[in-house]
Amino acid sequence: MKSRTYYDILGVSREATLQEITSAKNALAKVYHPDANVNQGVDTTAFMQEILEAYRVLSNTEKRREYDKELGGGKTRVFRTFTVGPSEDDDTTPSFVIYWNAACRLQEIVELAMELMEHSSNKKKRSFFFFFRRKQDALSEAERQKHLNSLSLRAMQYISILKEAGIPPKYWTEDAMNWVLIRWGHRQNMDYRILFNRYERHIEQDISGTERHRIRSRDKQFHNNLKKLLSCAL
Repeated sequence: MKSRTYYDILGVSREATLQEITSAKNALAKVYHPDANVNQGVDTTAFMQEILEAYRVLSNTEKRREYDKELGGGKTRVFRTFTVGPSEDDDTTPSFVIYWNAACRLQEIVELAMELMEHSSNKKKRSFFFFFRRKQDALSEAERQKHLNSLSLRAMQYISILKEAGIPPKYWTEDAMNWVLIRWGHRQNMDYRILFNRYERHIEQDISGTERHRIRSRDKQFHNNLKKLLSCAL
C-alpha cells in the first residue's frame, strides 16, 4: 500500500499555507473527534491521532522543512496508528481527504454566495423606499456580481476535482462526504465509491423517516443554491 504523507492526511497541497493547514486540521477534527462519533459505533481515535500528528509537523516551520526534505529524498516518514484490512502494494489511490476538502470548500462557497444574493435582495427592497440611494445600490450590485463571478469560478474548480474523482453530484453534500470520510479512514486502501453505495443503503435502512427527510431536504437546498450560483455568473 502506498504510504500517505502528512499532506494526504490533511488533504492539502505541498504548497499549502499555515492557514490552510490549520483550517484543514480544524475541519477534519470536527468530523473525526471520537466524541462526535460515539453514537455511530465508530472509533475514530486512531485517525484523529494521525491528523494531530500531521498538524504537529506541518504547522512547525522547521519540522515541516525537514519533513519535506525527507519526502524529496524518497524516504518514508508517515505516522501510522492503525492498519485495517488487506493492503495492496500497487495501491496508488489518492487520499479521499482531498476530495472531502474540495466538497467542504464548495459548500462554503455556496453559502457565501447565498449570503451575497440575500443581501442584494434586501438592498433592492430598501431602495424602493429610498430613491436617493439607487446610485449607491447600483455600484454595490456591480461589486456583488463581480464577487459572484469569482465564487462561481472557484466553485467550478472544486466541481472539476469531484467529477474527476468519479463522485456523483448528489454526494457532494456535508452528510454524505462526512459519513464516507469516517469509514474510509478505517480502510484507506478501499475504493471510496463503494462507500457511497453503502451510504445510500444507510440512509434508506438505518435512520428514521424524519431524519431521512431532513437530510434529503438539506441536500436538495444545497443543489438548488449551487445551480443559482452557477447560473448567475456572467
